[in-house]
Amino acid sequence: MVSSHKRELTLTAAGLSLIAVTYGLARYAYGLFAPTLRTEFDLDGGALGAIAAGSYVAYCLAVVVSTAVTTRWGSRTGALAAGTAATAGTALIAAAPNAAVLALGVVLAGASTGLASPSLADAVSRVVRVTRRDRAQSVVNAGTGLGVLVSGPVSLLAIGDWRLAWWAFAAASALVTLWIARVVPPVKEDRARGLPVPLFPPAIGRLLPAAATLGLASAAIWTFGRDIAVSVGGLGETESTVVWIVLGAVGLAGAFTAALTSRAGLRRAWSAGMVLFALATALFALATRSFPALVIAAALFGAVYIGLTGVLILWGTRAYPTAPAFGVGVAFLMLALGQAAGAPLIGLLGDLIDLRAGFLAAAAVAVLGVLFAPKEATTTYNFGVRSLSRVSTVPPERESRVGCA
Repeated sequence: MVSSHKRELTLTAAGLSLIAVTYGLARYAYGLFAPTLRTEFDLDGGALGAIAAGSYVAYCLAVVVSTAVTTRWGSRTGALAAGTAATAGTALIAAAPNAAVLALGVVLAGASTGLASPSLADAVSRVVRVTRRDRAQSVVNAGTGLGVLVSGPVSLLAIGDWRLAWWAFAAASALVTLWIARVVPPVKEDRARGLPVPLFPPAIGRLLPAAATLGLASAAIWTFGRDIAVSVGGLGETESTVVWIVLGAVGLAGAFTAALTSRAGLRRAWSAGMVLFALATALFALATRSFPALVIAAALFGAVYIGLTGVLILWGTRAYPTAPAFGVGVAFLMLALGQAAGAPLIGLLGDLIDLRAGFLAAAAVAVLGVLFAPKEATTTYNFGVRSLSRVSTVPPERESRVGCA
């Protein structure tokens, strides 16, 4: 029992670390360095947004690949591919001699996140016991906050040499990849593999558009959050980086998503989260010149974004219990499609009007996302040889709290 518990904790820690280097460093650090990259490679807002969109498109493709790879060869293969892509992508960014190579590195780094999420969701579902599974999924997902938190101080230490920071990210990614190789178990045959997967369970009708609206709305801060603080708000290098560090630090609160969701239910958690998300994004636009206000906005955004992606993971794994990688994959695919559409649109609005207009538009999209909150208790399907029966994914005594009130 002790060894099993230790195995679960080790897997959770390694998974959190992989999410930290893929999401927090390889993918979202692009937004942290956007002002520097804008100057270094002579990029306008549209170009910055287009490169970010390329990263999101790569993420979409990687989610599909990871879902297929994990189903066929197991979670270790997908997780190792994620770590390798993060290492190669961050190294390319560090060595980029021009904008084309920079874009290639950003795209490869972005792909690492799509490879990571489905494979880790699958690994946790197969290794961690049911009573601890939701909590473990939430803790692993909170790795984004850890990575963002780490990227801030590294960027400050590397002031004047941004490439050094990206070489450090590449080194961290390589070390985590080696850890993943030791911790994530190889594929094992079990009864869940090979069972039919329903393509359109009831939950999917709201899960997909909900994920898309979160993606579109989040593109504003993830791509241009620090850029708006510098170019519009006039914040200096240190102040704008502190805003980013706060975003990541408070994002670690996303580890409590499972506990909060079990109490409030998916519907309330999603609805409240999207309203707060809209508030944080609007505050970035309306109080851009106030450092304290931006710190508050960043803290709110960090906690709520990680929490909402945690809700998507729980929602997806419950919708597809026999194929958790598929459930998380489709949710995060729509999340990334929303981000791919949002980044260039917000950048274009910034060039034509003002970045604040793009942020307010993103806040409006977040409010619309409330409309897609789940209406019913999320249910799954129990596949038998002869029949298909609908069953609840939670114990009877908790069912009223895990779904719609």
